[in-house]
Amino acid sequence: MANLQLAELTTDNLFGALRLPPQADDKEPVAPVAWSIAEAYVNPTAWPRVVLDGDEVVGFVMANWDPDEEIPEFRAGIWRLNVARDVRRRGIGRFAVEQAAEEARRRGVDRITALWVPGPDGPEEFYLRCGFRKTGNLLFDELVGELLL
Repeated sequence: MANLQLAELTTDNLFGALRLPPQADDKEPVAPVAWSIAEAYVNPTAWPRVVLDGDEVVGFVMANWDPDEEIPEFRAGIWRLNVARDVRRRGIGRFAVEQAAEEARRRGVDRITALWVPGPDGPEEFYLRCGFRKTGNLLFDELVGELLL
C-alpha cells in the first residue's frame, strides 16, 4: 500500500468506486458510494475523492467544505468513507482521513468532524485511532467526532 494517492472522481475510476462496499443489500454502517456520488452531484460543497493504489480504486472518501452551513458539524468534515473489503486494515482509511485533514488545512480549517453509527460494527474505534474525539453530541442518531488540526 505504499503507492496510495487521492484522486478526483473521473470516468476512468468511476466504476471502481461504484464497486466498493457496501452494495445494496450489505449491512454496513455507511452509505453506498453511488449515494455519495449522487449527493455530491447536487451539493456543490461536497468533495468526493477516490483512493488509488497504483491504478486500482481501493477506497472512497467524501468530505464537505461549507463555512456557511448552519449546522456546525457539517461545515467541514468527512461525510463518507468506504474501503474495499480485501484491503481493510492496511492504512487506506487512515490515508483518506489524513488527506481530508490536509485539504482542510489548505482551506484554513482547524477542525473536521465525522459522524458514525454507534455500536460494535460501527467505525468508532477507527475514528478514535485516527485522532478524533467524541464530542458528546448526536446528530440524526449518529455520534459526532471531531479532529482538531
